[in-house]
Amino acid sequence: MKKTNVARILDSNKLTYDLIEYNTDGGISGLDVAKKTGEDARCVFKTLVTVSKDKNYYVFVVPSISELDLKKAAKASGEKKIEMIHQKELLPLTGYIHGGCSPIGMKKEFPTFIDSSAKDLDYFFVSGGKVGLQVKINPKDVANLIGAKFFDICKEDL
Repeated sequence: MKKTNVARILDSNKLTYDLIEYNTDGGISGLDVAKKTGEDARCVFKTLVTVSKDKNYYVFVVPSISELDLKKAAKASGEKKIEMIHQKELLPLTGYIHGGCSPIGMKKEFPTFIDSSAKDLDYFFVSGGKVGLQVKINPKDVANLIGAKFFDICKEDL
């Protein structure tokens, strides 16, 4: 398996992690990843990028089975209002494509918030930097590495 930029960053910081490859046939959603890896869907997280009216960008890492609450996200970031960026902006802004966006190794560091549900997990999964690759890692290691804060940013259970 060819190492991604995410893996190189984790290696250079001497962090413990596992790379998990999965088949992308049939979908790449968090639920698809959980099924294909045999993991609890509550431990598979997605990385979402938002923008404020003033063009400040923020990254939110939430369980794939949950939905980002934009009001809570705005509060976490200190903004009045934020919205999701357009999918076409993702690659030029972060260096990642949809389905392969990792909070680790973006072109530029953006303020990042990880949902508080991850804080007490021994591990969670985030994208390894490409579609079909996940990183199994301790959430606190990720937070320390990228300067992320834990915050309640998900909508209540639907």
